[in-house]
Amino acid sequence: EDFRDLSLVCQRTTRSVKVGILKLTNDFLKEVVEKQKTDARLLKYKELNEQGKKIDIEIDVNGVMRCRRRVCVPDVPELKKMILEEGHR
Repeated sequence: EDFRDLSLVCQRTTRSVKVGILKLTNDFLKEVVEKQKTDARLLKYKELNEQGKKIDIEIDVNGVMRCRRRVCVPDVPELKKMILEEGHR
């Protein structure tokens, strides 16, 4: 279950493999879920999902919208900035 909230990134080069990880806290996920509810693009995907359309979007038991098991980040500059800053630490 702990792995569900991890975003693993793997990049392969000719000489190495780089693995990055970003762990999301519960407070941050709660904020993401609230912002997902107001993001027009994500709301369209949610509607398609609810209509039974075959798309890669799902909503997990905690209400977090995910695409291929990765958290869908709403189009909110502050959230994106926080993610980028954490990823560069």
